[in-house]
Amino acid sequence: MAHGDHDHPHDHDHDHAHGHGHTHEKYAGPGLFRQRAPRRARDFGKRAFTVGIGGPVGSGKTALVLSICRKLRDRMKLGVVTNDIFTREDAEFLHRHDALPSPQIRAVETGGCPHAAIREDITPNLDALEQLMRDVSPELLFVESGGDNLAAQYSRELVDFTIYVVDVAGGDKVPRKGGPGVTESDLLIVNKTDLAPHVGASLEVMARDAERIRQGGPVIFTRANVGDGVDDVIAHVLAARADAIAPK
Repeated sequence: MAHGDHDHPHDHDHDHAHGHGHTHEKYAGPGLFRQRAPRRARDFGKRAFTVGIGGPVGSGKTALVLSICRKLRDRMKLGVVTNDIFTREDAEFLHRHDALPSPQIRAVETGGCPHAAIREDITPNLDALEQLMRDVSPELLFVESGGDNLAAQYSRELVDFTIYVVDVAGGDKVPRKGGPGVTESDLLIVNKTDLAPHVGASLEVMARDAERIRQGGPVIFTRANVGDGVDDVIAHVLAARADAIAPK
């Protein structure tokens, strides 16, 4: 598996059970924020600082990418790679809503498990990012994963900063369920806060549980479709980028 990265030294198994043609990471536990894999030192001139955005289907990842693009595109040149299993739907959504000029958006069809393309076999995403660098020279890159489960987490070979998006419609139990996406992401986003009264979810419970399970790691509550909380997300991303590219 070219460019594979194994930040978690766990066994691989159930290859035959699922028949996807690749192995899966087997996690022994949900992971800890303070023990998450660190950002890797690399040449940001060859590939710009890269942010991975993951989360379950329907949590609002593409709406978040659209909002970030609208708020940042006049300040710096961006590039976006979207992942879908068998379509280009998320890239087409960004095109329709004029998130960025078309050459700055690329689509990857993963053809199987979304987490494989961001963790075990990241070659298609790396290729798309490298094409963006050659063609438009972005200053900041985003990779949006296909919708996946709470165990999905990015390889540090692919991205420098990880965002995981969950939404209130899943219920206030979601943060305490944990999983590497929730516990080990550099930033956790709880989206669609306006739905809380409609689904019987408590934002206070979600904030408390997220604070506990993430060992105090940052959590932002958003309504990405209208931009609420997105400025705070951008502030975290730009601070991480500034730290990464600063001369050491």
